[in-house]
Amino acid sequence: MATVLVVDDEFGIVLLLEAVLTDEGYRVLSAINGQQGLEKLGHEPSDLVITDFMMPVMDGATMLRAMAADEALSGIPVIVMSGMPEANVAARCNGYAAFVRKPFDIIEIIEMTARLLSPSPKG
Repeated sequence: MATVLVVDDEFGIVLLLEAVLTDEGYRVLSAINGQQGLEKLGHEPSDLVITDFMMPVMDGATMLRAMAADEALSGIPVIVMSGMPEANVAARCNGYAAFVRKPFDIIEIIEMTARLLSPSPKG
């Protein structure tokens, strides 16, 4: 069972993603900001991170930079969510595997999660 870490300061979004992804068969962990997300990753390895871009304490961009600098975390794919256009996010943040604009379509998140967690074809 793949583990997904959801990092967002909006409690409703965390609850929604936890419920939907659990129903899809994933183990879901949550954190309310990037700092707490990094702490969780240090204790419980995850296969995918879904993070908000703008959060208090530590935002998604800072969390991504910290993950990239840590050999144990640098290979984990990250989905970044934001109400801002992706161009604004991409200007301050890189290294993410996918972007979702808020408000998001839950089906899009489910499909993106499945795609990022499926094994790559050998070739």
